[in-house]
This record gives sequence, C-alpha cells and structure tokens, in this order.
Amino acid sequence: MGKGSFISPEQRSGIRARVEPIALAMHRAGLTPNMLTLIGFGIASLGGVLAAFELWVLAGIVATAGAGFDMFDGAVARATGQVSKLGAFMDSTFDRWGEGIVYLGIVIGSTRAGFDVGAWLATAALVSAFMVSYTRAKSESLGFSSGTGMAAIGLAPREVRTVILGIAVVVAGIFGVTSEWSDPGSLILAIGLGLIAVLATVTVIQRIRFVTSQPPNPQND
Repeated sequence: MGKGSFISPEQRSGIRARVEPIALAMHRAGLTPNMLTLIGFGIASLGGVLAAFELWVLAGIVATAGAGFDMFDGAVARATGQVSKLGAFMDSTFDRWGEGIVYLGIVIGSTRAGFDVGAWLATAALVSAFMVSYTRAKSESLGFSSGTGMAAIGLAPREVRTVILGIAVVVAGIFGVTSEWSDPGSLILAIGLGLIAVLATVTVIQRIRFVTSQPPNPQND
C-alpha cells in the first residue's frame, strides 16, 4: 500500500490500463474529457436527487456510476494528449461538487425518513471527505507534493470512499432506512457513513503529517 493507503500506485496504474480502451472508445464516439467530466457530474447529481427522495438502491448505483466517470475523463485526456490545467481544474471542481450533492441528498433523504443520526453522520462524512481533497490541493499548490503523489497518501482517497458509500447506500436501501438507527437498513447506512467520516479524518491527519515532515521551505512560510 502507498504510504498507508488502501490503494497502491501499482493498483492505480492497473486500473488505468483497464480503463484506457473504454476511454478511447468514448473518444471515438466524440466525447471530450470535459464532456465526460460534466456527464459524471450530472450522473452523480442525479444520485443525490434519488437519495433525497429515499430511492436508496438507485441512488447508490447511480452515484457510484457518476463517480466512476472520474476515471474516464482523465483517461481520455492522457490517451489523446489533451491533458491541460483547465481540464484538471474542471475535473477537480466538478468531482467535489458532485460528491457534495450526493452527501446533501443523503442528508435530505435521512431527514425525510426521520433518521437524524444518518443526517448528522452524512454531514460529518462530507466535511471529512472535503478536507481530504483540500489537503491534497493545498499541499500541491504550495509545492509540498507534485503529480499524483499525494493521492497515494492516506487510508481513504476518493476511490475508497466511493466504494464504501455505494455499498452502504445500496444495502441500506434493500433493508429500508427508517427513523430507528437499530433497524438493519438504518444501521448499515450509519456504519458506512461513520466509517467514511473516521477513515477520511485519519487520511487528513496522515496528509498533514506528510506535509509537516517535509524539509522547511521559506517560500511556504
């Protein structure tokens, strides 16, 4: 594992290699990296709306599919030589936006179901998840890490959070989310959201420790 991450750089490379043929097919169909970014955002947003209406199983499947498009836009950009700062900005911005809408949908859906604990845990997971992304972006902007190095640091990068959330929401939907946290569906959703909140918080701490262990740089003071 890369610096405490559940996903190693080698595993990331393997996933990218398997995704590339699909990405090239999308490119041949006329889809650009930015178009795929926007499609992924739209799908993730739909997942959030479905969660808000308590359509949990569909929400989990759709939100996970939307997050999966994060692989395709970058793969198309790399395979076709369209990598750019604008594309990276669009990708990061809409990924975070879509992720936030999914968690917001879970907050609304939990509230509608009378499951306040779910709403609280979804909010905690959202804050921690966003801090994971922020620590990476800020460290890279200040020169503490470069490329995808920071992505390999920490237990719960986005891929891990996406899998946990998708499984938790789908399984919770199968059993049904109610106002009682001890009911199977509610308990599973609470465990999934709580796990994300904890693992994401640990990831933030790991990334802070990584940055503070770097040699002093006067330009960063």
